[in-house]
Amino acid sequence: MFSRVLVANRGEVALRIIRACTEMGIETVAVYSQADAGAKYLEFATDTVCIGPGPASESYLSIPRIIAAAEITNVDAIHPGYGFLAEEGNFAEICEESNIVFIGPRSDVLRKMGNKIEARKIARDRKIPVLPGSDDPIESDEEAVKLAQEIGYPVMIKAAAGGGGRGMRIAHNEISLRNMLSLARAEAEKAFKDDSVYIEKVLERARHVEVQILADNHGNVLHLGERDCSIQRRYQKLIEETPSPGISRDTREALVKAAVQLARSVNYTNAGTVEFLVGPRGRFYMMEVNARLQVEHPITEQVSGIDIVREQIRIAAGERLTYSQKNMKFDGVAIECRINAENPMNGFRATPGRITEFVPPGGPGVRLDTHVYSGYDMPSYYDSMIAKLIVHGSSRGDALNILRRALGEFRVEGIKTTIPFYRDLIEHREYASGNYDIYFVDDFVGAG
Repeated sequence: MFSRVLVANRGEVALRIIRACTEMGIETVAVYSQADAGAKYLEFATDTVCIGPGPASESYLSIPRIIAAAEITNVDAIHPGYGFLAEEGNFAEICEESNIVFIGPRSDVLRKMGNKIEARKIARDRKIPVLPGSDDPIESDEEAVKLAQEIGYPVMIKAAAGGGGRGMRIAHNEISLRNMLSLARAEAEKAFKDDSVYIEKVLERARHVEVQILADNHGNVLHLGERDCSIQRRYQKLIEETPSPGISRDTREALVKAAVQLARSVNYTNAGTVEFLVGPRGRFYMMEVNARLQVEHPITEQVSGIDIVREQIRIAAGERLTYSQKNMKFDGVAIECRINAENPMNGFRATPGRITEFVPPGGPGVRLDTHVYSGYDMPSYYDSMIAKLIVHGSSRGDALNILRRALGEFRVEGIKTTIPFYRDLIEHREYASGNYDIYFVDDFVGAG
């Protein structure tokens, strides 16, 4: 097992990893930018290293600075968390060349799965359904127009190296397609330093359902069930729950089987998620693979009883999975709300600033993952998420009742947050019944 791990991330996920390492008797090194210098979670790390100014490009995305911090603090491994460098194949390869273990998939797997076009090709070769669309990056507007005419509008433009909803645009006709292509390319270049895009047919009224997998270096692959991530805005997730309330047992079994099959086909190791779109009649299509820890991993932990971050560390250290699929049991229902510093009444615009009061919820069935506290100054450089509210109940109705209570207790002053928005949203009859899809939030906001 490792003796010292560097955490190449910030905020809530950095604290999550530090806690797991501490419980395992592993020392931690937390890197931080100048904008995060006063963060209290840094006090829980064994060592800390400042790696640069506030902008992520000069700190959390700087591979040379992170590797230098790892070398001067003599770490065995690096955990990238999610976002930033978590799916960067070059970073994983440099770690490998520096004799530092990358806690995640191998660099060759990251390159295969991190590129959405390559992941589509691999899935198609394994007879896993994918939506009609590009076989290669779109080279010209004319090529895009021709393909869209063949598969039919509406179409989705996606960044090949993308994630988190960035570099994604929907087009309903040729005019919007030509306009959106340049916007998607520019956003992809800015976010991922790669402007490659591809096109997929839009599946109307679909659900976004993903399967959590774990795989060790000894050929063992298992799934930890599925999560429904259909409640989203601008293709970024807001609420996730497990199990999905809107798919049949047969669809669930087919989804998890496809996810495990895909993982085995590329000799996948560590934690990952295979994401699908599921149509109203249960037909599904593989969208992409997130070759990293997911933001929403806590709800799977709540129903499975498995600490996914611990398992990531154990797998990276060469240990075998101690679970088998036949012994897996899933208990109850878990729901997560991403609490963002955003104003839903102003297009979900980010609202960084000082949090003057932070009163978290508690009680049975409530888990809160956060690094925030009263008096915290939220930087403007990073993602707007300030907390993850996770509830766990014996049934969906029980979990929703706990969520109502927790959202009612939760108070954040000084900035606008999504808490009031969630209080209203979960009372909508379509959400309460579980009968929702990826356009639910658009319809809900439009109706409001």
